[in-house]
Amino acid sequence: MKARIALIAHDKKKDEMIALASQYVDFLRECTLCATGTTGGRLVNELGLTVERKHSGPFGGDLQIGAMLVEGQIDAVIFLRDPMTPQPHEPDINALVRACDVHNVACATNTATGHLVLSRLREQQAAK
Repeated sequence: MKARIALIAHDKKKDEMIALASQYVDFLRECTLCATGTTGGRLVNELGLTVERKHSGPFGGDLQIGAMLVEGQIDAVIFLRDPMTPQPHEPDINALVRACDVHNVACATNTATGHLVLSRLREQQAAK
């Protein structure tokens, strides 16, 4: 079964998301991907990935991905958060991270943990 991964990045982390995804682009092409609005657009336009795009985070995209996660449609979340910039939708962000914890779904919130999660998922996919 294909890994189902959600990709989210705050504005100041979008370049980092593109850099991270570019290192795993061949693996990500084999996955089912969803992303919030602008992040998804950049993944499509810059890396040629197929991505189901949700709304932008402040307009409910984090909540849409959280709902998918609760329904068992997401295996891992890569959420590159910007801890230095206040986010107007902080309650939605906290709800998504909490849903990951409640449903035992891996949630990487920086590039270091993003590498760990993606490399492990890639290993699991290769072993199948």
